[in-house]
Amino acid sequence: MRYSELADLYRRLEKTTLKTLKTKFVADFLKKTPDELLEIVPYLILGKVFPDWDERELGVGEKLLIKAVSIATGVPEKEIEDSVKDTGDLGESVALAIKKKKQRSFFSQPLTIKRVYDTFVKVAEAQGEGSQDRKMKYLANLFMDAQPEEGKYIARTVLGTMRTGVAEGILRDAIAEAFKVKPEMVERAYMLTSDFGYVAKVAKLEGNDGLAKVTVQIGKPIRPMLAQNAASVKEALVEMGGKAAFEIKYDGARVQVHKDGDRVVIYSRRLENVTKSIPDVVSAVLESLKAEKVIVEGELVAVGEGGRPRPFQFVLRRFRRKYNIDEMIERIPLELNLFDVLYVDGETLINLPFSERRKRLEETIAESEKIKLAVQLVTNNVDEAQEFYEKALELGHEGVMAKRLDSVYEPGNRGKKWLKVKPTMEDLDLVIIGAEWGEGRRAHLLGSFLVAAFDPHSGEFVPVGKVGSGFTDEDLVEFTKMLKPLIVREEGKFVEIEPKVVIEVTYQEIQKSPKYKSGFALRFPRYVALREDKSPEEADTIERVARLYEFQEKFKAKR
Repeated sequence: MRYSELADLYRRLEKTTLKTLKTKFVADFLKKTPDELLEIVPYLILGKVFPDWDERELGVGEKLLIKAVSIATGVPEKEIEDSVKDTGDLGESVALAIKKKKQRSFFSQPLTIKRVYDTFVKVAEAQGEGSQDRKMKYLANLFMDAQPEEGKYIARTVLGTMRTGVAEGILRDAIAEAFKVKPEMVERAYMLTSDFGYVAKVAKLEGNDGLAKVTVQIGKPIRPMLAQNAASVKEALVEMGGKAAFEIKYDGARVQVHKDGDRVVIYSRRLENVTKSIPDVVSAVLESLKAEKVIVEGELVAVGEGGRPRPFQFVLRRFRRKYNIDEMIERIPLELNLFDVLYVDGETLINLPFSERRKRLEETIAESEKIKLAVQLVTNNVDEAQEFYEKALELGHEGVMAKRLDSVYEPGNRGKKWLKVKPTMEDLDLVIIGAEWGEGRRAHLLGSFLVAAFDPHSGEFVPVGKVGSGFTDEDLVEFTKMLKPLIVREEGKFVEIEPKVVIEVTYQEIQKSPKYKSGFALRFPRYVALREDKSPEEADTIERVARLYEFQEKFKAKR
């Protein structure tokens, strides 16, 4: 299958904002995709090469890409760099360079999707001395044979800046439409495996019956079950039916651990493979998990003086570290508090009640200094639960989780079977969809950010406020670097940003507002942290904003 066909799909997707039309374009493309390409094409459509949980990365920046294009076309690097200043998009500048190509190959062949993908794999797997030169040559060979539009989209794929507006929801619906299966069956299979390529192939070859048989697989992370919030311990107990399991809500990073014999893989909440950055936790898991094959979930906490927890950002520092890892192990020791088990030695446990899963978890692990069971209290007594909650806060934790004893594990679902209780209004995890250039000494920096929540009904990110405080100068430099490649449109000082970056925002209160399409506005919003552990799909929804508004109004009424 020619890569030009995929490039044509990208072009058509870029030209429409209609979700229904995007879904149709993707569905039509999937219908004609050969079986042998079906496991890779969905990710290419998303502008990726591998699933988020695959540890392989292309590891190519703008400079290396420009060098590869220069080698392939004979256009000087400086000329390509200057072109980017005019086009605002390296992909467009690559297309222009290919049009000016000064070198022609007698052996040029049309690009196929398989060749492009195989080249990406070689780029990702190039390691060690001379790897950057090899990556450059692999890409240069592609650009030599690429047509201008093909080169544009190859460049965007490499840099992760596709801009076609296709997210998981559109891909899910397109798979359902292409292969005449139920969207909810596609959703279920994806929640269990986090693998659209695998799900698309099952949908095509086996239909709804095949999707119904999809189950948990070691090495493919399960979408995490999520919680709603409760205003108090008492409210949580009432919602749980009068009795619940209360657990400490640790201020850490949620992880999912897959153990298969001597192999351990650890995924972040965002389902990114963070195994290599935390070898100390891997060693502890091998010692503590008694089952041969097992999937467990827990909260990874950074431990400070006196054993008190440090903020979750310390864990994210460990996740990001690729070099001098031993030094970071000493500086930021970690402790894993396990709270659920989803799979043990061939048996999927997600349909067991939580109380049974907890027993299986206790049987599965041998606690150690680094691996512990999440502290738990099962009670129907409000005073006992309140005391447990206050003790958790005293120890430096965020609050407590309340879990229905009969709750099954529902991947990806944010229901009322798990509730969290914290002493303050919940911060929100929101997606940056716009920004404004600063003034004076900050004129070259983006300094005020339009943030949005996801609206599941429209499939859009709808704005809820502008965040301009809480950032240091260093933060603004980093955010400008991060967001510039994601700029979709500029109008005066305002820039529209592709919804990719999630930040945590605190605020004084939520107000009803006709100003924003969401109907809500945050009063005095303030930046708290970059949430690299969350994808845009995991950001808070407008429904959650509405629920928080209702909680807020209840509190006001009680005063």
